[in-house]
Amino acid sequence: MSNPNSTASVIGRLANDPKVFENKDGSKKVMLTAFVDRGYTDRQGNRISDALPFEAFVRAETQGTGPFAHVHKGDLVGLSYEPRLNRYTKNGAEVFEVKLEIQNISFLESRATTQARLAERVTKAEAQNQNLQAQAPAPVAAAAAPVAVAHASAVDEQLPFS
Repeated sequence: MSNPNSTASVIGRLANDPKVFENKDGSKKVMLTAFVDRGYTDRQGNRISDALPFEAFVRAETQGTGPFAHVHKGDLVGLSYEPRLNRYTKNGAEVFEVKLEIQNISFLESRATTQARLAERVTKAEAQNQNLQAQAPAPVAAAAAPVAVAHASAVDEQLPFS
């Protein structure tokens, strides 16, 4: 059971698709980054966002990656998390690393909205791929007859058993 006094929640947009790493025991580690707006604006009226790295763990018993299979770059989500401090020694120096471990994820947009955004990304990627293929130089045709290679080389002439 977690301590409710050491949890926090944020609302933000995903900066990228979640990255999934499988562990030896079948569980998975999911890493994602969310852009979270600060609670104020600067003098020009711009709202500043911070890119916060989060990670979550999916149990081995869970089918696929659980709720993280349904989120993609640009989706608006609510994340409840607990800060964790990993402490270890690296190259003789003690390292302290803060991790933001997701406890719960809430989808704040409709499925139709997120699917439309994903379809638009796929369409743009396909168009870009077609443009790159059209700009690529044509492959060079292979010569009809193979080039003859001389068997005797300087190395062959130096071998004592030839």
